[in-house]
Amino acid sequence: MKGFTDTIRNIFRIEELRSRILTTLGLLLIYRLGSYVVLPGIDPVKLEELNPQGSAAGLTGLIDLFAGGAFSRASVFALGIMPYISASIVVQLLGMVVPSFQKLMKEGESGRNQINQITRYLTIVITAAQAMGFLINLKAQSMEAIILRSGDSLDFSFMISTVAVLTAGTMLVMWLGEKITDKGLGNGISLIIMVGIIARLPDSLIAEFQFRVGSGGGGLVPFLIELVMLAVIVGFSILLVQGTRKIPIQVAKRVVGNRMYGGTRQYVPLKVNAAGVMPIIFAQAIMFLPATIAQFFPDSDASQSVVSAFVDFTSITYNVVLALLIIVFTYFYTSLAVNSNQMSEDLKRNGAFIPGVKPGRATMEYLDDILARITLPGSIFLAIVAILPALATMAGVNGQFAQFFGGTSLLIMVGVVLDTLQQIESHLLMRKYDGLMKTGRIKGRTPAGAPVG
Repeated sequence: MKGFTDTIRNIFRIEELRSRILTTLGLLLIYRLGSYVVLPGIDPVKLEELNPQGSAAGLTGLIDLFAGGAFSRASVFALGIMPYISASIVVQLLGMVVPSFQKLMKEGESGRNQINQITRYLTIVITAAQAMGFLINLKAQSMEAIILRSGDSLDFSFMISTVAVLTAGTMLVMWLGEKITDKGLGNGISLIIMVGIIARLPDSLIAEFQFRVGSGGGGLVPFLIELVMLAVIVGFSILLVQGTRKIPIQVAKRVVGNRMYGGTRQYVPLKVNAAGVMPIIFAQAIMFLPATIAQFFPDSDASQSVVSAFVDFTSITYNVVLALLIIVFTYFYTSLAVNSNQMSEDLKRNGAFIPGVKPGRATMEYLDDILARITLPGSIFLAIVAILPALATMAGVNGQFAQFFGGTSLLIMVGVVLDTLQQIESHLLMRKYDGLMKTGRIKGRTPAGAPVG
């Protein structure tokens, strides 16, 4: 206990670290307060009556998860940071197929600045489009909560003002995230998403506890077993986030004058799960499409069977298809995150090589082969983690609490917490203080080591 208190004291002794932590907390507080500010023209009391638990489902449920409940509350931050994430993904994909974007990505700092500016503009367009979708969803589910309406139609001024407010809200959230990254601690966008997810944990935990100690809930023992299982799953998720395969490389000897330099052996760390949580997000989004399309054919028996299979997230069909999609998307995003050709060129340029492998194309093929082999168990593990909430629900766990047994929620929380703790530990070690752990080093989603070059 004394060591822990000493570490906390050391953290706040470092002026820069203390300032970054307080800045981060302050900006996150602004975001959380804004998530409770309801849009003008909407009656929050009536909205709460129509949707008492904020029970958004399907794709809207996924958006509400990332927005920390702001979507179901019709907040000015209802769309959260999702439009920015969508814009970033689009820009990354364009960087793979459009030569002009590829050129920008290779131009260093100036290129990154232009890419960031394009991403911001695209975020505005996507936010405006999603704001219209938000209004359509609001009209369908909570029309009575809208004050500014003309019979069964929305008031035009309300539509324009709502789109403008939602767009401004998303841009403010994006700005808060960038400020946290710049002036605070950790990745701001990831922290905003994580805080929104964690905000739901206390209510979910209390609801599960009340259910278990109530009549027919099984008592306190099942609740304690659930907490132990949750701790075990968190431990395995940490291994998934931190897992790496180190590829040995030999730095070639260089002769300068009459002296010889280099000749050392180093390692290229390859992540077991380089794709992060994006395969789960994309797979879940795609899983909502069949049911959405089937709703346009209500009289078709085939469409109704599709709806029944893909609406029930505890069904075997849903979880098998979800797992297969996650495995496919894991390979796809790994190919985006790890450019084996670029790594091969960097090694060659820096006079390094993998022992027993020729530089150039042979090195690229070797790295591709290693990536394929380590990505397979990583993708399978990721798929298992994604379907754990469904398994927990089938085992009798409350639906809200079951979300924290795996899936997007758990992996985002684990990854962001580890990244943030890694930054704190780096600040402590730079000032000659003890790290957060007495043995080993905290590893986030980005390995501590980096490839040569």
